[in-house]
Amino acid sequence: MHELSRRGVLAGALAAGAVAALPGSAAGAAGYPNPLLRQRADPHVLRHSDGFYYCTATVPEYDRIVLRRARTIGDLSTASESVLWRRHESGEMGGYIWAPEIHRVDGRWYLYFAAGRSEDFFDIRMYVLENAAADPFTGTWVEKGQIVTAWDTFALDATTFTHGGTRYLAWAQREPGINTNSNLYLAPMSDPWTLAGTPARLSTPTYEWETRGYAVNEAPAVIERNGRVFVAYSASATDSNYCMGLLTAESFSDLLDPASWTKASEPVFTSSDATGQYGPGHNSFTVAEDGRTDVLVYHARPYEHVDGDPLFDPNRHTRAQPFTWKPDGTPDFGVPVADSRA
Repeated sequence: MHELSRRGVLAGALAAGAVAALPGSAAGAAGYPNPLLRQRADPHVLRHSDGFYYCTATVPEYDRIVLRRARTIGDLSTASESVLWRRHESGEMGGYIWAPEIHRVDGRWYLYFAAGRSEDFFDIRMYVLENAAADPFTGTWVEKGQIVTAWDTFALDATTFTHGGTRYLAWAQREPGINTNSNLYLAPMSDPWTLAGTPARLSTPTYEWETRGYAVNEAPAVIERNGRVFVAYSASATDSNYCMGLLTAESFSDLLDPASWTKASEPVFTSSDATGQYGPGHNSFTVAEDGRTDVLVYHARPYEHVDGDPLFDPNRHTRAQPFTWKPDGTPDFGVPVADSRA
């Protein structure tokens, strides 16, 4: 998300009680108020087995990690927010704090995030916090340190998932010798903060829509359906050019073999003049209150033009909308729904 370094048909079942609507309409968000959270970018929502939705996101001050929870996605909009961790006053993890994600792994809570140094706020690397408490709002968040990758370079947007009994980390990083701002990588893990093998480069920004302003592939988000593994990701500068692409692999394939992955030639989620939403991206996936309907959580701005550096425009708002699946088994995200509240 560093602009100086990477100038980066709702038509199915809706949540219980929701009213079906045309794509992009205010009611088409299954009753979710949009924007869901104001001035919260890079949202990550986890539906936990305790019945709560947990939500963390980037704050415009880039100085802390926050968390809120609610029984429904819609109630996240009014849920109280707690600060779990603040950046260091100096040194490592003393720069910009970006893109936190919360995960529950082997009975413990983990926060993945990107942080710069106080000497260079944009010298971004990936870090992990751990909390052994059952409730992430209690206990102690312990710094597990930096996620060490193959190169000590600009790296961000870590996410973790399991497939076939293996835990993986997916992330974005600048690789030496490649003239891009960030590419997408995947590696197995030996524990929630340690990579266990050589990373596979899944994607580099090559299409025109991935290189507007900056050559960026970042913010991977993983969902598995219909016998395939999908990685949604974000591309281009974080102004109105920001959009989402899609990688697809068969579930039985070797996910660490780049040849297993196919990239969609066109973006799958883009700005919409019709609904007044621009630069949608950096998404996460969750499931609706009915336990069946897939939900896309993402950020977008309610205007197209940004004065100055988009990184310092605070109005990337968290949004949520259900999505369906096409007959070929791939996701149909539709268009960013219009605002449903002033």
